[in-house]
Amino acid sequence: MPITEFLVRNAELYPNDTALVEINPHFEPTARITWKDYSLIQPEVGQPFRREITWKTFDDKANRFANLLLTRGIRRGDKVAVLMMNSIEWLPVYFGILKAGALAVPLNYRYTAEEIKYCLNKADCSMLVFGPEFIGRIEEIVDRIPAVHNLFYVGEDCPSFADSYDRMIGFCSKKAPDIPLTDDDDGAIYFSSGTTGFPKAILHKHRALTHAALCEQAHHGQTRDDVFLCIPPLYHTGAKMHWFGSLVSGSKAVLLKGTNPEWILKAASEEKCTIVWLLVPWAQDILDELDSGTLKLEDYTLSQWRLMHIGAQPVPPSLIRRWQTIFPGQAYDTNYGLSESIGPGCVHLGVENIHKVGAIGKAGYGWEVKIVDENGNSVERGEVGELCVKGPGVMICYYNDEKATAETLHDGWLFTGDMAEEDEDGFIYLVDRKKDVIITGGENLYPVQIENHIRRHEAVKDVAVIGLPHARLGEIAAAIIEVREDMTLTEEEIIDFCSSMPRYKRPRTYIFAKVPRNPTGKIEKPKLREIYCGKSLVEQQIKN
Repeated sequence: MPITEFLVRNAELYPNDTALVEINPHFEPTARITWKDYSLIQPEVGQPFRREITWKTFDDKANRFANLLLTRGIRRGDKVAVLMMNSIEWLPVYFGILKAGALAVPLNYRYTAEEIKYCLNKADCSMLVFGPEFIGRIEEIVDRIPAVHNLFYVGEDCPSFADSYDRMIGFCSKKAPDIPLTDDDDGAIYFSSGTTGFPKAILHKHRALTHAALCEQAHHGQTRDDVFLCIPPLYHTGAKMHWFGSLVSGSKAVLLKGTNPEWILKAASEEKCTIVWLLVPWAQDILDELDSGTLKLEDYTLSQWRLMHIGAQPVPPSLIRRWQTIFPGQAYDTNYGLSESIGPGCVHLGVENIHKVGAIGKAGYGWEVKIVDENGNSVERGEVGELCVKGPGVMICYYNDEKATAETLHDGWLFTGDMAEEDEDGFIYLVDRKKDVIITGGENLYPVQIENHIRRHEAVKDVAVIGLPHARLGEIAAAIIEVREDMTLTEEEIIDFCSSMPRYKRPRTYIFAKVPRNPTGKIEKPKLREIYCGKSLVEQQIKN
């Protein structure tokens, strides 16, 4: 059934129960809040801002926005873009788009004005909903997006080139529009992260959205008693599809605006969160502040926190072992997925398989997996090949890009571009992105393997390994190392630490610098190549 039916059901069964909570630790009120639909705890100046809505209000607001869209000429199959930071309005806007029979097109909040224009045009969007953080960027392109006939602004002080969502939605009916939806209707267009080039538009049907919800609930067993702490951006399939588990179970979710370790622990404690999805850098920061004494566990109530899971990138086993020494009562899990496979879950470790920490797991609920060579033939266990997945969540296509679609989809299989290997027990381990493999002197180097080794050094906060051009070997491995603030690390020390690796795998150069990551936690290796690959061999200080 379409994903919208879960919202309708929750509004009927649990109308007065809390669905969503928004916490903004940055907030300092400057104007009177008048949103009658929100249960609001009005803070003093400088105190965190918190508001919540029930399932009934959530559904009503989605219906109101759907009806508003219909009055503006939106019809089945039209595309409506969403460019907003996480907030309590985000999901009602998303579901309102779906209820109108349109396709939701979430956009990355880091996009430049030109990237926003590109994505709006690529997805054939006829409407854009945006928040206050993006006024300047939209103003730059508003005269160059003629196909976008309507712009709705969510927030105070609406700019002159847009209509006010807050003002107009109150005039619309909260009765659900009479627009039947089926699993075969197009539901959403998501954009790839762009870590290997300009973002591609990924088309999914409603059946993929629904399967993502069922998959998440099957993997993590959300019940009505669970409370999910959602921190990553909702434009990304990872955050939203993990929240879908709360949608299926009819349980509360907390949207935290910020990644400060103190805010995360405080929100988990005060909201009695039971499930928290973290990215690797956030988990590292929490551990670092606990180790340094900046944060103290006794200041928080965390006994109810039953599950910590991480996804979106390879997870260093050393990080999880360190986490479990501090939080021994918590279960740990990891999921693997792509926007092309409707987010996390096509490969899943499972809380019962903590002994396989470092693996991404086996085929998830309703999924099939295989690992193939360059000719598309399955490889033997223990051999490295490209990971392929097949299931109800595979994209329909890259929208308006037949060539890229043909390169990625083969007989229902999605070729992920990730290199992986399977152990003797059938567990899959990521080796690296296919495009990130370094070929040095005819040997294949897989950066993730090198990164996992270097991360074991106690002074290393983060690391990224990239290939640099080399006149004789073609490429050599360079390690960009971010050192923990409270520690020091010399080049001689890290060279000695890496001496236990086979010689051909050892980095030839070490660069001490910050490791950039995108909002979903992935290392921005194209950015690193742009910074370092343009330098001369002398500047790179390559050691032959």
